[in-house]
Amino acid sequence: MPKTPLHLIALLALAAAALPSAARAQSTSLSGKEVVDAICAQCHASGAKGAPKIGDKQAWSKRASRGLSSLTDNALKGIRQMPAHGGNNSLSDMEIKRAVAYMVNQSGGKWREPVDKSAPPAPRTGAQIVKAQCIKCHESGKGGAPKIGDRDAWIPRLKNGLDNTVRSAINGHGGMPARGGLADLTDAEMRSAVIYLFRGPDSAK
Repeated sequence: MPKTPLHLIALLALAAAALPSAARAQSTSLSGKEVVDAICAQCHASGAKGAPKIGDKQAWSKRASRGLSSLTDNALKGIRQMPAHGGNNSLSDMEIKRAVAYMVNQSGGKWREPVDKSAPPAPRTGAQIVKAQCIKCHESGKGGAPKIGDRDAWIPRLKNGLDNTVRSAINGHGGMPARGGLADLTDAEMRSAVIYLFRGPDSAK
């Protein structure tokens, strides 16, 4: 098996080290998924107490037509059998809003999860992005996608430099849509994902 060129290893190591430290920091504000998994799913996963079930497009489309602000207001104040803040007053208004957007999106919606501009969330790491999205094709090599950590497959794609490879991922290439199908990924996050795809899970060790 051919060895990875030393200059390429050095380049990627340097690129990873140059990523903003915030990319490795933990955000103190919960994402919509985190709130839903911890709190909302207790009723919305099964439809208990008349709660619209996550994934029920018909039930959520009617509610989504009222808009995020209206749905969030219901969640904040409580409605029918659901208590205010979903029964957890430690959740911020923004976290509740994100949870509402997440449940709508899991039920056929196309909403963008709200961002608190006064305290933007930390950038997602390469590992987080790959495990959430890229793994769908890059784990098995679906459609000819180079597998995660398969350096022999990635080296030819990096022959013209990391920046060109990242740009190709941003614009979309072959069967891969622009930004891997996650339109809200930043250029820096795409760069992190490409580095992780090349280096594989061992890069975190």
